[in-house]
Amino acid sequence: MKNNIQKLLRNNLKNRSPYASARDEFTEPAEIWLDANENPFETGMNRYPDPRQNKLKEAVARVKQLPKNNVFIGNGSDEVLDLLFRAFCEPRIDNVIISPPTFGIFEVLAEINDVAIKKAPLNEDFSLNIERVLQQIDEHTKMIILCSPNNPTGNTLDEQAIEKLMELASPLVVIDEAYIDFSKSKGFVNKLDHYPGLVVVQTLSKAWGMAGLRLGLGLASTEIVQILDSIKPPYNINSYSQLQAIKQIDNKIDTEQQIASILAEREKIRKALEQLPGVIKVFPSDTNFLLVEIKNATQIYTALLKKGIVLRNRSGILNCKECLRITVGTPAENDRLLKELRNLKL
Repeated sequence: MKNNIQKLLRNNLKNRSPYASARDEFTEPAEIWLDANENPFETGMNRYPDPRQNKLKEAVARVKQLPKNNVFIGNGSDEVLDLLFRAFCEPRIDNVIISPPTFGIFEVLAEINDVAIKKAPLNEDFSLNIERVLQQIDEHTKMIILCSPNNPTGNTLDEQAIEKLMELASPLVVIDEAYIDFSKSKGFVNKLDHYPGLVVVQTLSKAWGMAGLRLGLGLASTEIVQILDSIKPPYNINSYSQLQAIKQIDNKIDTEQQIASILAEREKIRKALEQLPGVIKVFPSDTNFLLVEIKNATQIYTALLKKGIVLRNRSGILNCKECLRITVGTPAENDRLLKELRNLKL
């Protein structure tokens, strides 16, 4: 990988001084807090949160087996991705490359940040086509954003292909691994030392069961983490989210049991769906969902809505015609879904 991080960084950020909150200016223990204009009366939440999320970063670093300095915490992975756009992409000048079908937020964030999107579609079997990616790179390409395991297709992209791409490409390679905890793949966290321009984006929303807390992880070189820290909002992660996340991370055994249950249920649903006459294909999945090609997908989606069951209709995106994305629920929820599908007489 031929990255020069400072060369990729937006010019207006190279020499700026980051905003320092009141809590950034000291490291010693304190007894009386008169620095941040807070309400002094104890409510449990009257003080600002730790702006660097030190204890939460330590917990994440233990689980991910990384130094704390390689961990950035965002208000959901959306914020991590948005900050990458803001740090490295000059509006109306630079571009990023994505490989559809993939997570729709990549394109949304590009539009919001006024950054051009270049598309290198996956092959029809949803595998990565690195030749297409390389052909799209030009002097203004700042990031290549991949999703693995991919949403909405469910498959893990070929890791050797991604490594080859990182060896050949100069832009940052950002890999969204939101579903990595459901995959047999170890992902790319253990490659950070080898590829300085690699950013792995993960989340505590999926396997860890904290979607309501909005916590995303940016795992990257110390240099990239420092850049993101310098441009994030001062107190981007609230105190409650930090405290609850630490408790949940320390409760790793429950999380592992839930993942095992989800994977068993995924297999149960897959086998049941393959027996339904209207189902054309259930795609392989390394996630907590299944992409299913099914006759009359939109009609089925609408019929299930009337029964109070919400799926994701993916029929309108590239190479996903007549496809529904089904999240694995609890055993009872999955049984209800299969019952209603059978009653529709597909």
